[in-house]
Amino acid sequence: MREPFLNDRILRSVEKPARYIGNEINSVVKDPAEVSVRFCMCFPDVYEIGMSHLGIQIIYDQLNRRDDVWCERTYSPWPDLHAVMKEHDIPLFALESQEPVRGFDFLGFTLQYELCYTNVLQVLDLSQIPYLAKDRGEEFPLIIGGGPCTYNPEPLADFFDIFYIGDSETMLDGLMDLYIKMKNEGAGKHAFLKAAASLPGCYVPAFYEVTYNADGTIRSFCPNADGIPEKVRKQTCMDLTNAPYPTKPVIPYIKATQDRVTLEVMRGCIRGCRFCQAGMLYRPLREKSVDRLKAEADILIGGTGHEEISLSSLSSSDYTALPDLLEYLITHFKGRSVNISLPSLRIDNFSLDIMRKVQDVRKSSLTFAPEAGTQRLRDVINKGITRDDIMIGSSMAFQGGWNKVKLYFMLGLPTETDEDRKGIAHLAQEICDNYYEIPKDQRNGKCEITVSTSFFVPKPFTPFQWAPMFRKEEYIDFAHTVKSEVRQMKNQRSIHYNWHEADGTVLEGVFARGDRRLSKVILDAYMHGAMYDSWTDYFHMDIWLDSFARCGVDHEFYTLRERSTDEILPWDFIDIGVSREFFVREWERALAGKVTPNCRQQCSGCGARSFGGGVCFEEHSPTAGKAYANGAPLSVPGGDDPNGQEAASCEAAGTNDHEEGDGVES
Repeated sequence: MREPFLNDRILRSVEKPARYIGNEINSVVKDPAEVSVRFCMCFPDVYEIGMSHLGIQIIYDQLNRRDDVWCERTYSPWPDLHAVMKEHDIPLFALESQEPVRGFDFLGFTLQYELCYTNVLQVLDLSQIPYLAKDRGEEFPLIIGGGPCTYNPEPLADFFDIFYIGDSETMLDGLMDLYIKMKNEGAGKHAFLKAAASLPGCYVPAFYEVTYNADGTIRSFCPNADGIPEKVRKQTCMDLTNAPYPTKPVIPYIKATQDRVTLEVMRGCIRGCRFCQAGMLYRPLREKSVDRLKAEADILIGGTGHEEISLSSLSSSDYTALPDLLEYLITHFKGRSVNISLPSLRIDNFSLDIMRKVQDVRKSSLTFAPEAGTQRLRDVINKGITRDDIMIGSSMAFQGGWNKVKLYFMLGLPTETDEDRKGIAHLAQEICDNYYEIPKDQRNGKCEITVSTSFFVPKPFTPFQWAPMFRKEEYIDFAHTVKSEVRQMKNQRSIHYNWHEADGTVLEGVFARGDRRLSKVILDAYMHGAMYDSWTDYFHMDIWLDSFARCGVDHEFYTLRERSTDEILPWDFIDIGVSREFFVREWERALAGKVTPNCRQQCSGCGARSFGGGVCFEEHSPTAGKAYANGAPLSVPGGDDPNGQEAASCEAAGTNDHEEGDGVES
């Protein structure tokens, strides 16, 4: 057992010292003299949240399978330890070796949400690594970022050497191979970065130059060196069944936010919700074989001691082998008190039979995400569910013995009106009425409905990326409209309403669609105390407003404008395989209130077919692979053709806190 880097006096003085001592079950310890690369992976948030993140576990497992790489972990120290480290000049360290991060070859960040950006600077600061990439010499680690926020990495461009865009299974090993080769040849950091910029999925901000128009919009975004590609292509792992997956995840000594076994059943989504960045970024939908999942479940439960299995995906009910998998899990773990969690079932796929089976061990509330209060607005966002779906699904849940329902909605959606906002309260009332239509002797106590609303943030690579946002005061007015309407409902005591903070939403919107001029604002805000911005107790909007003013940046330029569809956007240099023409078409269909069928009903010519697999080629999909037969796009039954004149762009496509996993959560 390695000695903790922090002495006993410091560990006793901070909350939850187990966050910092390492030596967890299944953590990997190697001899540093026997490896060529020291890689430290960081989740820029508190340990308990970072330990719950599947992506970190996948990369940790992938890199540590190599004999020549040692991947370790670090997380953002909680503010109490942060103060101690600053006072005593203590450098941030990796958990496994308990050695300072600044001596590693790579420091990698997973960027999951925009409000963690100041925590990235906290980690650099405590690691005693210069903030700006241009100020870091050969003696400092290469700073690399991945995750959903890298699909618009520009606000962080000044701080990072490399962004890796896509699935780690595809090219991360290739990047390590390149680094080892060039390190052995004695090449410096600049030469390595120049070579890395030519690898698929690797974006090196230093080799790109941005110019701006007088109105602040982007005039050009171009490589500034020979051999640098104009576009960076997202890397997609098409064979999840045979991809490496952690069967011995690190087990923390303290309770993590999600303390359970995670089975990733698929990546991607067929649904096409227009607000959902993940549903667009991770196209096409790719499934893992049910036999592989069964084997993983056996190994993971046996090797972790967890008492819950969660099926991870954007929409678990769309996994074609779900009945087979659930039957196996329920039968195989019967009598072992293992709960099965389905955090992303859709209400239109609600199966009372399935939920009765998986909830035999522990029954709790059900979570549905209608997202909008009226059918008109659900059609605008292409949610793909009707009022009847919602009523039938909730009725089945009540008949199955549930009496607690959580409903998630968004406020501030494109084309939204007061009628749509009031519709949230009326929909909650209708669901409540559903419960009280059940005979009294068959009810399970009082009906409890919790309505939660978040404020919508338009994200890159969605049909809503051009939509305007609102000011804080307007968002609060929207929430008050809902609250007032809830109070007028006849069963108001059964309906509880809460909403997300508006300030955080505005800031998230700035960074979601911002450009590299924001780097100086992020640095200024951190220097003036901004940190842990996603935590209400530590978020101070006044710090940010002062930083915007000091840096001469108008934050409303990034939020209140509706973009033109021909404007150059900060993320346009990234190719995710879904065409711009598709997003424009979907934006126009949204404004017209037209629904686009899901990928198994009808190919909409988004471009993801260029990856050569997944749902686009599934035999059980009636239109899969046929959208371009004889060069003619298929039409939707009823005569409404979502492909339009630009459907052929699919073949040429080679040249996006909200979609929370809607549906039912155990």
